[in-house]
Amino acid sequence: MPLTIRPAVPADLPALAALEQACFSHPWSENGLAETLQNGRSVFLAAEREGEVLGYLGMEFVLDEGSITNVAVFPGCRRQGVADALVTGLLHRAAAIGLATVTLEVRQSNAPAIALYHKHGFVPVGRRKNYYTAPTEDAILMTAPVK
Repeated sequence: MPLTIRPAVPADLPALAALEQACFSHPWSENGLAETLQNGRSVFLAAEREGEVLGYLGMEFVLDEGSITNVAVFPGCRRQGVADALVTGLLHRAAAIGLATVTLEVRQSNAPAIALYHKHGFVPVGRRKNYYTAPTEDAILMTAPVK
């Protein structure tokens, strides 16, 4: 079955919170996700197959700059193109709303994610020392122009 990338809606919040719990050592709460989803300065995309949310991507933006906050894919759905489709969808959406650049932070040890971001034109522009905890690790700051 094909994968659909679509804007996340409030009815997706339980699935997004479950993704947070499954993927991150410091997950966002459902309330935090709801506030960000509805703040008017964010884009949330859901990846769905047969009505089931498999992953999501969140981005906040100010003026012409976007910052990806989270990319999450359920562990059993990884390596199936879900994150790739989400990033592609996000960059199309960023262009549609007039953003010039998109940035993100990624764990320095997350080689698959770094490779994915490189594929989409992101380049390393800095490092945030001890940015992540549980475990403590530096973040690589990456940015991409929006075309």
